[in-house]
Amino acid sequence: MKKADVVIIGGSAAGLTAAITARRHYPDKKILLVRKEKLVPIPCGIPYIFGTVGTPEKNLIPDTPLEKNNVEIMLDEVTAIDCGSLSLSTKSNETIQYGKLIIATGSHPMMPPIPGFEKENVFPVYKDVEHLTKMQKVMENAKKIVVIGGGFIGVEVSDEINKLEGKDVTICELLPHCLQLAFDEEFCEEAEKLLKERGVNIVSGSKVVSIEGKTKAEGVKIGDGSVLEADMVIVGIGTVANIDLAKNAGLRLGPTGSIWVDRTMRTSDENVFSCGDCAEKFSFFGGKPSKLKLASIASSEARIAGANLYGVQRESVGTIGVFSSAIGDHSFAVAGLSEKFAKEQGYDVITGVASGPNRHPGSMPGMMPQLVKLIFEKRTKVLIGTQMMGDKAVGELVNVASACIQHKMTIDDIACFQMGTHPALTASPVSYQYVNAAESALLKLS
Repeated sequence: MKKADVVIIGGSAAGLTAAITARRHYPDKKILLVRKEKLVPIPCGIPYIFGTVGTPEKNLIPDTPLEKNNVEIMLDEVTAIDCGSLSLSTKSNETIQYGKLIIATGSHPMMPPIPGFEKENVFPVYKDVEHLTKMQKVMENAKKIVVIGGGFIGVEVSDEINKLEGKDVTICELLPHCLQLAFDEEFCEEAEKLLKERGVNIVSGSKVVSIEGKTKAEGVKIGDGSVLEADMVIVGIGTVANIDLAKNAGLRLGPTGSIWVDRTMRTSDENVFSCGDCAEKFSFFGGKPSKLKLASIASSEARIAGANLYGVQRESVGTIGVFSSAIGDHSFAVAGLSEKFAKEQGYDVITGVASGPNRHPGSMPGMMPQLVKLIFEKRTKVLIGTQMMGDKAVGELVNVASACIQHKMTIDDIACFQMGTHPALTASPVSYQYVNAAESALLKLS
């Protein structure tokens, strides 16, 4: 029988971060991380193995951080949790005794009950190196590829495949626009324009009826009866929490079907914590259940869980939702609520928009137009959402926006925001878009 003070199940973003955090806060504890995968892919890097990176082996989470932090790694699959005896059973018939347990089992791709998903050459995007390698091999001989789902995974996978020679890629999206669950329409339209210019086909507002073909995928039938020809189909429509271990152990589940946790990431058992895609979440905006699953959220939750094992030190504020993506040289980013979803949730909003060069003067190398949209709650003037597009810098600027949202900064706070600027790196301090968008909203109030 193996024994450890702290045992973590799962080795992706949440499990890794929870182990390292536990070591930082509890240097004298014996920490064991159990995972079934020999190689663990970087979740957000998966789309890029098909183009930019090249292979799954170049997109791996290294074991070095665990080894440096004296975290023992055990390659095995946990098959059962016994909360009464504080023990785990594994596939290799090992028993593990724990003092504190963190469940970070992640999620798996959603597969809707549509005829034909079981056919050959139909691939959900699993976080598994062997599966991703098989996808690549099939892709080598595929000419027509249909990607079901126009969210971030679908858009990024499609844009990367399109870099390969001789590929005809089509995104099939149920909503009127790609990325519409995160962005307002004007940002979605700009993203779609760029994708089309780069050679990606988009069929939006279309429900998938079935995957056509005898044993292999030959096409995707959509609601109007037409068939999108396909040698290969990739499914990227969302994920489902891996809860079987927790459910079978009798742990409470939350309203979205994930593992219930409180603000400290503790489950219904005082010795068991959970974080990442498998854990229940609530929104920063109003506290309603949230289905958001992001590696950034998983890491944040893991830092809370790992710190709270032997005494509460941190609490979750809820999910804000911070996304960023790139299409060619253009980047898109969002934090918090879009204008559309804010209104649907009952907020009375006011928006501010500013655009202009990302360098000063505009003749500087690297100049690209940058657009920023800020969404404020009208009565309190508190920031509840940000959207932006421009160069790579928006990937970090959106993190500043998230901090502003989390700390409930107002229009005036942002209008007086003190920023650092440089001609070769940022927009002018006079026309800095993030500040001027707040001033734009302020004008509407007055």
